[in-house]
Amino acid sequence: MASSEVEHTKHGEVAHEPIDTGWAREPADAPSARFGWHGENKTTMRVAGWLAGVLLLAMLIGNHKGRVEDLYLIGITAVLWFILIRDLVLSRGKWKN
Repeated sequence: MASSEVEHTKHGEVAHEPIDTGWAREPADAPSARFGWHGENKTTMRVAGWLAGVLLLAMLIGNHKGRVEDLYLIGITAVLWFILIRDLVLSRGKWKN
């Protein structure tokens, strides 16, 4: 049966040698690192989360008559903000990335 592994090697290279990308040497078992930065910007995610919560609460103003929609909007915002506050509390005292 054929292997599902994809090897990015040139003819005559050994697959376990580091690959020279021009920026840094990287191990051959992580060829996807050549395609870009693999990280997350926590500050951007936090700002987007708070902004999304504010936008959800802004949807309370509208022409709907029932309160079920309001309860869902408030509930989703509460869960989102709980996750953001929990992240802030748990990340206190850690090194900044």
